[in-house]
Amino acid sequence: MKEEEFIDLIPPMGFCCATDKITVDGMNVGYMYREEPEDKMDSGWRFFSGTENQEYVDDPNNTMFYHVNTIANYDKAIIPYLNLPFGTSLERVKDTDKFEIIVE
Repeated sequence: MKEEEFIDLIPPMGFCCATDKITVDGMNVGYMYREEPEDKMDSGWRFFSGTENQEYVDDPNNTMFYHVNTIANYDKAIIPYLNLPFGTSLERVKDTDKFEIIVE
């Protein structure tokens, strides 16, 4: 997406981490989790397509920090889940815009 295409879909909530599979390749979010923030600007959210292997994730060139609103513009299906608490992990239900909480 081009910067001028982004719209405000959610109130500001800080930054998140997302892989290039979402922001460059245009894949939907398939897996997301929220961890304790690293600082007060961090929302704690981490977004993945679900196709990344460990080698891909370990390469810092494949992930970047974004405003959460940016990722919401790429995949609006994440929006209903963004206020879930730290420690929450979710996986997309195949072929839907719904996510299920992963219970470990």
